[in-house]
Amino acid sequence: MKEKGALKLNSEGHRYTPIKPSIENLSQAIYIVNRHAKTAPNPKFLYHLKHEALMKLLKEGKANKVGLHFSQNPRLSQQQSDVLVSCGKYSFHIPPTKTDFEALPHLGKLDNSVRNPKSTLSLTQAKKLLLTYTGLKEDSKQPLAKKKQYQKPVFKKLGESYF
Repeated sequence: MKEKGALKLNSEGHRYTPIKPSIENLSQAIYIVNRHAKTAPNPKFLYHLKHEALMKLLKEGKANKVGLHFSQNPRLSQQQSDVLVSCGKYSFHIPPTKTDFEALPHLGKLDNSVRNPKSTLSLTQAKKLLLTYTGLKEDSKQPLAKKKQYQKPVFKKLGESYF
């Protein structure tokens, strides 16, 4: 990255301004990472990044736990609850701890009319912001699906053995 005055240049030479880790910017970044994780081929790291960022915000008092919601997609059980976390103008769900069941009120079913505001942040910017905020490192070793090389079929003459 090269610096040119107040603007910075990325590896392609495009100008961008680095995003400051304010509550509003962090909550937007978590929203973008969460939205992309729902359709990502390998969402594990994105969900981990979201969880770590929310836990740090909770620890710093910049976010707060509102209550428990019934999960829309319970795994093996009939009912499962998630913790509703409010951060800035955004709200998110994280898995509950045992103390959450004792300390937080249960809000019942999720209200589908409540939506998070739209964000124009790119996934790359959101990940960079959350990685610098949490101190996590992205594992660049993605499991590559090896394509099998096409092998032409071998046809033997009539009467010849395949062995």
